[in-house]
This record gives sequence, C-alpha cells and structure tokens, in this order.
Amino acid sequence: MNLTGRTVLVTGGARGVGRELTRQLVAQGAHVVAVGRDPGRLATLAADHAGRVSTHTLDLTDPDAVDAFAAELPERHPQLSVVINNAGVQEHTDFLRDDPLTVRSTVRRELTVNLDSVITLSTALLPHLHRQESAVLVNVTSGLALAPKASAPVYCASKAAARTFTRALRYQCEDASSPVRVIDAVLPLVDTDMTRGRGRGKISAEDAAAAVIRGILRETAEIRIGRVKLLHAVLRLAPALGYRLLRKG
Repeated sequence: MNLTGRTVLVTGGARGVGRELTRQLVAQGAHVVAVGRDPGRLATLAADHAGRVSTHTLDLTDPDAVDAFAAELPERHPQLSVVINNAGVQEHTDFLRDDPLTVRSTVRRELTVNLDSVITLSTALLPHLHRQESAVLVNVTSGLALAPKASAPVYCASKAAARTFTRALRYQCEDASSPVRVIDAVLPLVDTDMTRGRGRGKISAEDAAAAVIRGILRETAEIRIGRVKLLHAVLRLAPALGYRLLRKG
C-alpha cells in the first residue's frame, strides 16, 4: 500500500487523532477530505495544508446529512480510495442516577456517531471503493470494545458493535475477492479533548495516528496500538483480570 497520490476521507479530521491523521497523510503525499462539525477548525486545517486538504462540514448525528454526503462524495472526489471512520464521542453515563431525558439524548448521540455513521459511510462508499484497483476502509475502534469501563457503557457497546461490523465486512470483502482491505484500528487511551481529565498512561494523538498509518501501509487487518496489545494478551490468558483492569477505566 502506497498513500502517495491517494484521496483519503477522514471523519473527525480537524481534531485530536483525526487532525494528526490528516497532517501525516498529507506528509505521505495524500490528498485528504476532512470532515468535521466545526467550520472554523476546518478552515484552519485547510489553510495549514493549502491545496492538499478539502473540507466538508458535516454533523454525524444527522443521519439524513450523512446519507446525502455519502451519496455525493464519489462524484466530488472520484479518486477516493481510502476511508478512515475516525470520529467518535464518549459520554460518562450513570443509568441509575442521571436524568432520563439527558441520558436518552446522549445515548442517541453516541450510537449515531460511533456506530450508525460508521455503518452508513462504510456501506454507502463500499461500491465506489470496490471499483478501485486497490482501496482501504479503516474503522477506528477502542480497547474499550474488548473490555468495557463502567462509566461509559454506551461508548463501549457502540465501539464493540463497530468492531464486530468491521470484521464481518472484512469477511464479505475477502470472500468476494474485493480489492478493498477492511481494517480495524484499535486505539488505547489517547490524549485528546475527549479524554481530558480521564485516565492515565495516555499516548499522544501523533503516536496514535502514526500507528494507524503504519498499519495501513502494512495492510494489517487489525491494528492493535499501544497497550491494546497487552490487553488483548491478558484477555486471552486471564479474561477476569482484563475486565477488572478496565472496569474503572
């Protein structure tokens, strides 16, 4: 896999890991289509990489907007051959104590961004990717998809579902001898706005993005990053210990 000259879609492309993915992909010679909700951040991103980054303001919590974007994207960017579903949201939710109306709103938001938009963009863009000589679809999940923490049940569940979807879609592409490589990039705790004030032992967004890109270049089906490698081994050897370690997040 060579990223030079490729057009790459990155959701959540103006913040955190997505911003680093955009920067490093441009350095690899790619043209990036960066999607995000904040027009100001997107404008800054485009200015920082003049001519190498196209931006689209898109609210991933709006299914109709996601459908329309996915339908129009191949015509706007016919050379698109790499899709990275990176965007994600995490809320701390206590179903026994939090206000039920607030809970319903945050649950819908997490499920829509972390799962529905991933499935929609993956499946809507798959026919276009399938027509390319070679293509890559990367869904960014989390070590919390392997072992959940008590404070973020919906985030963990949505990432676990996205992980299962990614594996099943990979099977379909392999069975059809499709040129599309389907990759699951499993992140550990990363130092971003979303995780500010949470957890310890974070890796930088720069290191996380670099690991994702290395995995793409090597065509690795499952990119286990940082401590996810250790967690995977622990869960194989002593599942109860792995769950206990992640329970408090």
